[in-house]
Amino acid sequence: MKVILLAAGRSKRMKPVEDKNFLEFLGKPLIVHQLELLKKAGLTDVVVVGGGHNLGRICTIGDEIGVKIDLCEQENLDLGMAGAVLAAEKFIGKEPVLIFSNNDAVEESAFKSLLKAADGNADSFLLCKKMDEYFPGGYVEIEGSYGGCGDGGIGGGGGGFIKNIVEKPGRGFEPGNLVNIVLHVHKNPAKLVEYLKKIDSKKDDRYEAALALMMRDGVRMKAVEYNGLWQPIKYPWHVHRVFRQFFENAVGVKGAKKMISKKAQIAKSAVINGDVIIEEGVKVLDGAVISGPCYIGSGSIVATNALVRGSHVGQNCVIGFGSEIARSYLGNDVWTHTNYIGDSVIGNNVSFGGGTVVGNLRLDEQNVIMDFDGVKVDCGSNKFGVVVGDNVRVGINASLMPGVKIGEESFVGAGIVVSENIPEKSFVRGEWKLKISANNFNAAKLRRNAKIVDNDR
Repeated sequence: MKVILLAAGRSKRMKPVEDKNFLEFLGKPLIVHQLELLKKAGLTDVVVVGGGHNLGRICTIGDEIGVKIDLCEQENLDLGMAGAVLAAEKFIGKEPVLIFSNNDAVEESAFKSLLKAADGNADSFLLCKKMDEYFPGGYVEIEGSYGGCGDGGIGGGGGGFIKNIVEKPGRGFEPGNLVNIVLHVHKNPAKLVEYLKKIDSKKDDRYEAALALMMRDGVRMKAVEYNGLWQPIKYPWHVHRVFRQFFENAVGVKGAKKMISKKAQIAKSAVINGDVIIEEGVKVLDGAVISGPCYIGSGSIVATNALVRGSHVGQNCVIGFGSEIARSYLGNDVWTHTNYIGDSVIGNNVSFGGGTVVGNLRLDEQNVIMDFDGVKVDCGSNKFGVVVGDNVRVGINASLMPGVKIGEESFVGAGIVVSENIPEKSFVRGEWKLKISANNFNAAKLRRNAKIVDNDR
């Protein structure tokens, strides 16, 4: 079976994270994790659809994984999934295809369930997950009622056949509780291409509209219920959830496990609790505390009296003296010194001056709201810090407020409060005026008094 891996997105909702396909987790980019997952599932014939912005990076990763990769470029990125599938048309033959979004983190069992179901009596199979709370995605409407898995799909009166897909219906208007995951098998991909070409739409829902039209014309599509972990990466706060997912898969979920390289140097007075992965070349100095789940990438240093808890720390980072990193994602080459960084996403090659702190809790303790080009989005939690792009420098004693984004290649000056988004390639500094007046105190007398007091002791 041929796989079409969708990786052409521009990561607009992730800015200033440049390309989420290449976010590194546990030392490997997201797209490498996904290709390895496909390989484990026995799917080694992959067409990766990229964009002009990332094809050059994608072309270098196939051989080292042992997966046959064909590349194609989606020129019009505004056409979403439909444009991606049409870009891969020349690679689509008569054999079934599996369409998978690189931005959906799932477990290996997702592929096993879908491939097993694909032997059943339908033309297409869509992986779905039952959601207890509203999710802003596509909901599938099942024919009749259902009550669990059966015959490779959803059991019950409709046999798991899909009647319709409703995109973002709004809370309270869901046609059911099954959300469509972008992991689909189409037995007749040529028909899918035919319908994609029929749909005259400039919107990015052309793929879903084509599926709806196919169903109205009698093409049978079946929902396959999946109960494992699933986390789509749409916004920056999803990054840490994906880290936890990859981390749990790496160490297992039962009991505390410490995966510490023999080439790491751990001081005797350092404290390491819970599940951790510590790579080679890491140095953990005296009095440092690492509280899992934590990943510390190769070559990184956790200095004296530093605390790292519930966080991902990339390669060649320095968690300097007295710093605390809490529930945060740090890329590679991040430098800190006497800083607090909580619930944040930090890019590569970022330096924080001494004393700089990240605010991660509003004074009113309400959910943190982030501004995405004028659109206010609730991050779903009252704790979220900042998102910092690559190649950023922050001066000493700066204060970064909750929900702020700092664009790549920006400098933030010392001693200022940053409470709004900073565009990329900016130099931010505050305005203040020193007040200098005559000193009316007698310093020599002060020293004599200090000496007298000292003698009285």
